[in-house]
Amino acid sequence: MISGVIVKKLKVIPDERGRLMEILRSDDDIFVKFGQVYMTTTYPGVVKAWHYHKKQTDNVAVVKGMIKLVLYDARKDSKTKNQINEIFAGIHNPALVRIPKGVYHGWMCISEDEAMVINCPTEAYNYKKPDEYRVSPYGKKVPYDWKRKDG
Repeated sequence: MISGVIVKKLKVIPDERGRLMEILRSDDDIFVKFGQVYMTTTYPGVVKAWHYHKKQTDNVAVVKGMIKLVLYDARKDSKTKNQINEIFAGIHNPALVRIPKGVYHGWMCISEDEAMVINCPTEAYNYKKPDEYRVSPYGKKVPYDWKRKDG
């Protein structure tokens, strides 16, 4: 696993009324600090990638559908430099993934319906000067092929 990345398995508690799933608590070992919470969706087969942050750590959980979350460590001083992680997260594998600053990340919706992702980053979004550094999902900067890998 890329240095600084943590995957926390999430527990779903169902009853006759529905279900409850805690995602991130302030007393979790994975918790750093609160910036904001937002929801984003991705349509089936769509890739949302690549970007990284210089200040913020992301805490990503999928609450509907499934995604293939891919991480790439381009940090110069990291012991896991150039490592790639694929994490399949969502309804069939409920997890919270902590993505440290400096790690490129993106995902592809792999479910038949739209995926819904909740992020609780450590920083509030700065509209005037966003902490987002983007590259093409299909360029050479991140050595990853989004094609499905069968067999």
